[in-house]
Amino acid sequence: MYLSSILVAYGLLLYRLKHEKFSYTKELIEDYFFRLIIGILIGARLGYVIFYDFAYFSQKPWQIILPFDVENGFRFTGISGLSYHGGLLGVIVASFLFCRKNNIDFWELGDFLVPAVPLGYAFGRLGNFLNGELYGRVTDMPWGMYFANAATYELRHPSQLYEMFFEGIVLFIFFWLIRKRRDIFQRKFLGLYLIGYGGVRFFIEFFRQPDEHLGFVLGVLSMGQVLCLGMIMAGIFIIIKNIKLVKS
Repeated sequence: MYLSSILVAYGLLLYRLKHEKFSYTKELIEDYFFRLIIGILIGARLGYVIFYDFAYFSQKPWQIILPFDVENGFRFTGISGLSYHGGLLGVIVASFLFCRKNNIDFWELGDFLVPAVPLGYAFGRLGNFLNGELYGRVTDMPWGMYFANAATYELRHPSQLYEMFFEGIVLFIFFWLIRKRRDIFQRKFLGLYLIGYGGVRFFIEFFRQPDEHLGFVLGVLSMGQVLCLGMIMAGIFIIIKNIKLVKS
């Protein structure tokens, strides 16, 4: 699903290169995507470690990168635990470094990249659903589902499908429709994305079961909601900042 997400985003960006006026080359985008993938993987892993299970990994730091269980014999376990918000930070850092190296305007690259991004999340959330992970809270709605990995055998919201539809499909349609209105949204797409995704996920998190080892971290808010509030505030700041830059 991760591979599908990346390929879909890459294909949409190549479409934009062919049909819209951008000064980037295919070779430049290929180089960028290589760095982007590295940023996603490192950021997503470190984000999970810091935001979701720092206490555990601070005691066993080797488990951050070691795909083996060495305490109960020696067996392959893989590396589990990736954070969307950490992956986003990884993308931002990788993009900033790439832009500085190639003398590219960071905000203009954001205008180019953002419309192609949300559709990829649809694949990621579908993968979560098929894995029976990140399931929703208990519900009596007629479309409630049973998830084998849940702590209790009760009907739950298929929150992965909610996220797939709203974070992936709806946001993609919105940004794809406005992508050519750079006269209005120039240098603001990244800010709009942070507000849009943060707002949508903040709401859907009320239907999603919080991580068992964390629970609620701020009143009735989960860690995901707290991080989404940070996204929304950052998005507002970026838009205000770039409105002033465009006017000047």
